[in-house]
Amino acid sequence: AAAATYRRHVLRRTAREPVSRILGEREFYGRRFRVTPAVLDPRADTETLVDAALQVMPRDARLLDLGTGSGAIIATLLAERGDASGLATDLSAAALQVARVNAEALGVAARIAFAQGHWFDPVEGRFDLVLSNPPYIPAGEIAGLSPDVRDFDPHTALAGGADGLDPYRAIAAGVLAHLEPQGHVLVEIGAGQADDVETIFLAAGMTLRQRYADLGGHVRCLRFGRP
Repeated sequence: AAAATYRRHVLRRTAREPVSRILGEREFYGRRFRVTPAVLDPRADTETLVDAALQVMPRDARLLDLGTGSGAIIATLLAERGDASGLATDLSAAALQVARVNAEALGVAARIAFAQGHWFDPVEGRFDLVLSNPPYIPAGEIAGLSPDVRDFDPHTALAGGADGLDPYRAIAAGVLAHLEPQGHVLVEIGAGQADDVETIFLAAGMTLRQRYADLGGHVRCLRFGRP
């Protein structure tokens, strides 16, 4: 039976299905997260955003995770900091269900509220940290992605509009209404997008606080605040 299962797994991997999707789970920041076809497969690059958030989280922080997907970001931060709480939003009901399952598995579900909707549409109140790993691949580049990504990650979690920057425009346009005076906005970005994303947030009235590089040396996360 084990050999038969192994053969099936090998055939799936030969078809370029990622190992995490074959097994149904991915390790992220030292914890296991369930992944399904409804959510983006969490990447190690996103741990850069988690590290950055932990550096600036105040006590009793309230977090807002926009486009939460598997919930890897907010659930990890709440697992690291027992005094924090937050709201996780996603356009996909199926993704929110995966995020709930992961939050329950980590014992942090009681400190997370979940809301379905587009960016800030379901959001009320203000938060100390607003976090997002939004879709940032230009629509014209989706077809050229690795089959491991193109054929198995949901395209709604990949495609960021014609130039890949539409989600940042939406976040920048609405975030000040939901950010505490001393709050921070942290967004993951694609390689080479730092200057363009900075320009979008500066035009919306925000100030760049810091850039963070991933282990490959690419700027992977930007942190903004009020002027």
